[in-house]
Parts: sequence; structure tokens; C-alpha cells
Amino acid sequence: MLELYIGNKNYSSWSLRPWLLLTELGIAFEERRLRLAWEADSPFKRTLLALAPTGRVPLLVDDGFPVWDSLAIVEYIAERFPDRSVWPSAPRARARARCLCAEMHTGFGALRERFPMNIEASLPEIGARLPLQVLALAADLARIEAMWSEQLDASGGPFLFGTFSAADAFYAPVCSRLRTYAPAVSATTRGYVERVHALASMRAWCEAARAEHDFVVEDEPYRSRA
Repeated sequence: MLELYIGNKNYSSWSLRPWLLLTELGIAFEERRLRLAWEADSPFKRTLLALAPTGRVPLLVDDGFPVWDSLAIVEYIAERFPDRSVWPSAPRARARARCLCAEMHTGFGALRERFPMNIEASLPEIGARLPLQVLALAADLARIEAMWSEQLDASGGPFLFGTFSAADAFYAPVCSRLRTYAPAVSATTRGYVERVHALASMRAWCEAARAEHDFVVEDEPYRSRA
């Protein structure tokens, strides 16, 4: 049985990606949730470092074999379950999906910093103000909107490559951020965000996130309490 170690569902965008992919594609796994904490002696760090060298989530363990890093996890799942359509079937679409996932994996630093994932919160005043003040954030949002629009036009939707794939799992945390901060975006972007949130797997993650009632100060740049 696969085991997936994740952090708080309210905050852990990296954890959401493989969890959503496995859940939406119907691949059985055991969830191991750990409270986010970065101190070296925390249960979070001790547990993860006993399994893999990074001490971070997400971490997939398959019969004692650890796979860390979200992209590596997705590729491992694709090879382990070749019938589950983790990636688009057409070679060029598959290559493009990998490009988009790699872009998310390594980029959009301003978005990550200024709009951290926080499912429980509603912060539209931040979303209205910051893109006007932080040019890098506005550029990240513009790139994401252009990317989504191009892919949805090319595939015909409802997801980036037609049917749900790893690309949608990788951008699901962005969809969550756009709900939390509600910056001005196009109707195409809003529609895609709503379709991702309508997935049964995404609804389950968000419901669990709201039920945590766990305020992690390090992940709350805009609030002193929930």
C-alpha cells in the first residue's frame, strides 16, 4: 500500500498536488498527515527525516521505498499505474503538460510568497491591493491566466488537457489561492477555478482543511489569529 505523508491541508500546497492526483484517479493510498513544523526536533521533522533525507512533504512511500519531491512522485505514480492517465496520451500534449508542471514547480515565486495557500481564509482586500503594488505578482498572475487560456482553448476543456491530469493537480493550489485572495481575473480563469473546486477530491481536501482549526503562525502573513 502506498503511503503519502502530507502537511496541514489548509496550508500545504505541495501536499495537495499528489494527494489530489491519487484521489481523483482512484489510486488507493494511506494518508499520513503531520502538523507543519520546521524545528529540527519537531515530530514533523523527526518523522520525515527517518524516512527520507529532505525532511519535507509531500513524501510518498511504496513498500518502504521513499519518493520525495512532487514531480518525482507524479512520475513514479505514472509509471506505477500506467492505466490511470496521469499524463495526456498524445506525445506533444504530454510534453506540454510536463512543461507546465515544471514551470509551476520552479517558478511563480512572487505568487507563492504573496499569496500563500490558506483555504480557510478569505482575504479579498489583499488580492485587490497586492497585484497593483507588486509587479512580480502581477506578472505571475498574467502568465498563469495566459497559460490556462491557451491550454483550455487548445484542449476544449474542461481541464487543461481535456480530462483531469497531473497538470490540473499541479495548478490546484493556484486555484485555491485565487479563491482566497480573489484578485481580478478573467471569466475563463474563474470558470477553471470553479471546475477544479467542483472535483469531489478537491471538495474533500477543502472540507478537511476547514475542519483542522489549526493556526500555524508561520503560514499566516496577513492574520494574527483565525
